[in-house]
Amino acid sequence: MSPSEVLKRLKVLREDYRKQLFVYTPEQQKEYDRLIAIRRERVKYFHKNGLVSKGGAKPNVEVT
Repeated sequence: MSPSEVLKRLKVLREDYRKQLFVYTPEQQKEYDRLIAIRRERVKYFHKNGLVSKGGAKPNVEVT
């Protein structure tokens, strides 16, 4: 499953969650847990390989 498919499916599940008065069916809960696990593994991969932006450093500028 591609990363974009995972995110799209998670979005649909979250919308269903709201429509169902904030309750997942057992099947939806299993699917949600599986998709979240896939997503977390991908994020761990990015962190492990240094592919996450850590923000830029501010240059030292002297004001006169």
